[in-house]
Amino acid sequence: MSGFVEKPEPLQVPGLVHLHTGKVRDLYRNEAGDLVMVASDRISAYDWVLPTEIPDKGRVLTKLSLWWFERLRDLVPNHVISAELPAGAPADWEGRTLVCRSLRMVPVECVARGYLTGSGLAEYEESRTVCGLELPEGLSDGSELPAPIFTPATKAAVGDHDENVSYEEVARQVGGATAELLRDTTLAVYARARDIARERGIVLADTKFEFGFDGDDLVIADEVLTPDSSRFWPAATWEPGRAQPSYDKQYVRDWLTSPASGWDRRSEQPPPALPQEVVDATRAKYIEAYELLTGTAWTAR
Repeated sequence: MSGFVEKPEPLQVPGLVHLHTGKVRDLYRNEAGDLVMVASDRISAYDWVLPTEIPDKGRVLTKLSLWWFERLRDLVPNHVISAELPAGAPADWEGRTLVCRSLRMVPVECVARGYLTGSGLAEYEESRTVCGLELPEGLSDGSELPAPIFTPATKAAVGDHDENVSYEEVARQVGGATAELLRDTTLAVYARARDIARERGIVLADTKFEFGFDGDDLVIADEVLTPDSSRFWPAATWEPGRAQPSYDKQYVRDWLTSPASGWDRRSEQPPPALPQEVVDATRAKYIEAYELLTGTAWTAR
């Protein structure tokens, strides 16, 4: 069993129709037919949406996504129409809300990996492959790959695992031409972002994108290159052969699996609330990633 420990009730906003409550984002439709995406401060780990929020997390995700969208628009258009607060929306939505084009979404998580870790490492240790792609011997946790690879995954509902799939399976689901476009665009965006991050002392180990179609045009959607969708490591301390320190929710994962939490992730019991020191440290990691990447001091508004 997994999912929401405490599923929030959606806010009712005049002129907006609630469509979906996700792990982090709430989705509405406005009277013009556009999507209104609100990034909450919720945080998930091990397929649970935790009962404790991380202050400003949704604003970090939104501001960082907007920063990246500007630097990627020559490679692929994005879905953002406006970052203005919709009329009648609560003040807390300021800085965490995007009005977006409604797209025909592709049912695939488009993952690019430049380094070996996570589920890719687990598969490599068993078969020397990741998503069916053969990799050379001698790689370890944190190793840079000979070249970035496209390792797609299925999209999972809240509480379920995304599952890695082969390129051939993606082609079967969406067609060969679309699969090729997804792969090429994913790797192009990753390469651009990897180089930008590297200039700022950050290793972009891997990241995932969501795409949709506006007519015949492929459009990048949702969030992009945030600590929720990417693994960012400090370049100065990167060292293959061990787990890397990271700018994301790893601090939360580590606490949940430590004796201090008292939680067994293999049980059906929901995880406990986070202590204040874990909340503060996690918030600091998200803000540090934002400041290092953008070169600007964090302000919530």
